Amino acid sequence: MPSDIDIAQQATLKHITDIAARLGLSDESVIPYGRYKAKIDLDANPQLQAHPDGKLILVTAISPTPAGEGKTTTTVGLGDALQRLGKRAVICLREPSMGPVFGMKGGAAGGGYAQVVPMEDINLHFTGDFAAIALAHNLLAAMIDNHIHHGNALQIDPRQVTWKRVMDMNDRALRQVVIGLGGKVNGQPREDGFDIVVASEVMAVFCLADSLHDLRERLGNIVIGYSLNGHPVTARDLKAHGAMAVLLKDAIKPNLVQTLEHTPALLHGGPFANIAHGCNSVIATRAALKLGEIVITEAGFGADLGAEKFIDIKCRKAGLKPDACVIVATIRALKYHGGQEISALSQENLQALALGIANLEKHLENVTQQYGLPAVVALNRFDHDTAAELALLTERMARRGVEVVLAEHWAKGSAGAEKLAKSVLSLVESAQAQMRYVYADADSLWEKLGKVARNIYGAVEVHAPRRVRAMIDKLQTDGYGHYPVCIAKTQYSFSTDASQRGLPHEHILTVRAVRLCAGAEFVVMICDDIMTMPGLPKEPCATRIDIDDEGRVTGLY
Repeated sequence: MPSDIDIAQQATLKHITDIAARLGLSDESVIPYGRYKAKIDLDANPQLQAHPDGKLILVTAISPTPAGEGKTTTTVGLGDALQRLGKRAVICLREPSMGPVFGMKGGAAGGGYAQVVPMEDINLHFTGDFAAIALAHNLLAAMIDNHIHHGNALQIDPRQVTWKRVMDMNDRALRQVVIGLGGKVNGQPREDGFDIVVASEVMAVFCLADSLHDLRERLGNIVIGYSLNGHPVTARDLKAHGAMAVLLKDAIKPNLVQTLEHTPALLHGGPFANIAHGCNSVIATRAALKLGEIVITEAGFGADLGAEKFIDIKCRKAGLKPDACVIVATIRALKYHGGQEISALSQENLQALALGIANLEKHLENVTQQYGLPAVVALNRFDHDTAAELALLTERMARRGVEVVLAEHWAKGSAGAEKLAKSVLSLVESAQAQMRYVYADADSLWEKLGKVARNIYGAVEVHAPRRVRAMIDKLQTDGYGHYPVCIAKTQYSFSTDASQRGLPHEHILTVRAVRLCAGAEFVVMICDDIMTMPGLPKEPCATRIDIDDEGRVTGLY
């Protein structure tokens, strides 16, 4: 079978104005970026607000493994299949970060015959949203040091500046740096560092704001550090938020693209789910619900990370309520969770599969019992999956009253996901969804942390060093206790130890740092050695990405 990029490059795409017209968007609202991608000016379609909302489907997954699960591919394939069944479907996805594209993933636009296109553009610069977010973030960083250099009227304590710089590339050498070297003319020396753009609070604000006005107000609320007398200093104090909003005025408009089968897709924003809240923008999701009969979106990584933050942060803030959930798994990944090594995953191993299914069962429990959503398991099938393995998984899920649907959209496009689409429609029509949050707004920050750790991760205890617990208590006292918590931890395990596969027991959640995100209105709890600036692997995907003399890109997955 041809590679993902070969399939994408051979596809015949419709002009983006044709895709917009199918959604009922006026010509005035479509801002083309070439032939096959566009920004949407929602203000040019005021009639949209009168439209009833469509149904919302959340796609999540088991804990990710090196074997791969195919969550984005399933999201795209399901959208195509719903369109095939005559539904006006709209897909909502995050924009890929170039850090993972050049690092481990090599691309994040789906795969096989279930992709969003133009694939190369989406995985690279796209419409410049991430560049605008980085510029807005770094403008604030520059204004902080400039203010200190020119007299420091706000009495900012250089030792308590919490606002780092960002770039959209994995570069471990920039995690900790010293700035201001070279004498007085270059500013005051102090320790600083870089995060990846998708970990920026500006990205989080961008994805949670519901309008340009709301975006500007949230940017002003960002706390950049503390004064010498211990008071928080904000971007509004520095008068930076207006210029930051100017840099984002075009980026805030959702991006419209299409799938290989011409299903409309809105790609907008892209916070990581292990570092941030892992969801596309509220603006894009709300627009899709007005434009479509049924909307398919995904949350990053597994149902313990992305789906929990989707529910407790995005849905809480935006008033969204999903109608059903799809949990993506593969036999290969479940065997890996059961202890089988990568090199042997093509071999039948019922014992490893039986152990690994515990990971899926915990995610299913979280979705149905903690979040209150009806669910179906979408199994991305591989040729070496055996009948006995499929029977074992089907039987284990049947005990819980959950259907397992074989999904073959990677190889067959919408035809391979038609059964999954029918199952999803059945769940929607059953009206079983009674979405609920894991914790209440009134719970303290420590109580919220504990409820997620124990109920979602299965931890037996939550620990924080004395100084970290003191910071959490201070944030509570300072009036931030009503904020949701955003837990930054490894995506590979329910625990904070990435090597613990399956369903770890007797594990402890340890918080080593806390970040206040007053603009995004949540508190980040950073666990163990999770990095907000990833590094490149030994053999990064960048070594395989190239371009030929005709401008044809190769090496993207």
